[in-house]
Amino acid sequence: MRQFAKPKVVISKCIEFDHCRYDGSMIPSDFVRALKPYVDFLPVCAEMEIGLGVPRDTVRIVSVDGEIRLMQPAKTLDVTDRMRDFSTRFLASLPEVDGFILKYRSPSCGMKNIKVYSAAAKSGAISKTAGFFGGEVVRSFPDLAIEDEGRLRNFNIREHFLTKLYALASFRKVRSKGEGEVSGLVKFQEANKFLLMAHSQKETRILGNIVANHDSLDYAKQAALYREHLAKALKRPAKAESKANVFMHSLGYFKDRLTLQEKEHFLQSIERYKNKKIPSSALLAMLQSWIIRFGEEEYVKNQTFFEPFPEELVELCSDSQCEWAGEELFQGRGE
Repeated sequence: MRQFAKPKVVISKCIEFDHCRYDGSMIPSDFVRALKPYVDFLPVCAEMEIGLGVPRDTVRIVSVDGEIRLMQPAKTLDVTDRMRDFSTRFLASLPEVDGFILKYRSPSCGMKNIKVYSAAAKSGAISKTAGFFGGEVVRSFPDLAIEDEGRLRNFNIREHFLTKLYALASFRKVRSKGEGEVSGLVKFQEANKFLLMAHSQKETRILGNIVANHDSLDYAKQAALYREHLAKALKRPAKAESKANVFMHSLGYFKDRLTLQEKEHFLQSIERYKNKKIPSSALLAMLQSWIIRFGEEEYVKNQTFFEPFPEELVELCSDSQCEWAGEELFQGRGE
């Protein structure tokens, strides 16, 4: 069983941590609740941090003379500057983190698609934008695992979020060992080869070249460059076609020891997966059984592709009917 680095995640405090919403409520989340033993959470409520109490009058984003402002209509209070100052200071003060989970549809913490109104008083929405704090998070940390609790209700988006989150946390641990630890970078690349191939063949080649050319860069620059392309590789969920290619590649390590019937069944299963007849977990189960059966294949056994995050969290992403929906939903994020 893999040993996992514990990710550091900033989270909107109203999600499972405190009754700090405008009405004094707290947002329940089975996903966040299950993550608590496996993640170091850093809860924050941006609205409380700028002096708005609980309970409080709601805020909304308003267009004022063509400029986007954050207003509390009931008190005719403009808190734009307060929120911008807090966002800048808070984000700059953070230790190195791996991700964010933000409040869905919040004018403060929302990532996108937050309504912009024509006036502070009762009026209709005229456009959409990012929340003030959430928008600054996305601008400041575009390479991290960032989602809102609304989108994380989708199982495939959960899987992608956790895969990226734990990969970034693992690399943070490797990089923290300091200069000269090129061997750690080499091991990381080897262990994540199948996972990276499933997400981006192009970035996998680039990452391989970065590791191979360690003589031309000092370790700090090499690690920074690797981190940049690791985030690019994991930016989007792995597509079914790419996963199928990795399954085919994995078969090569076992084909000489399998019966003809076993190989044919696996090849047929790959086609069924590509045609959305079975989930990827069915193919992973077969490969994992061969890893156990032919235990000497250490290179394959150590691939994070087979266990990208703790086994205890797999059930959070286990609705096979949603397996092919995540990519379409992810595209809706506008990245």
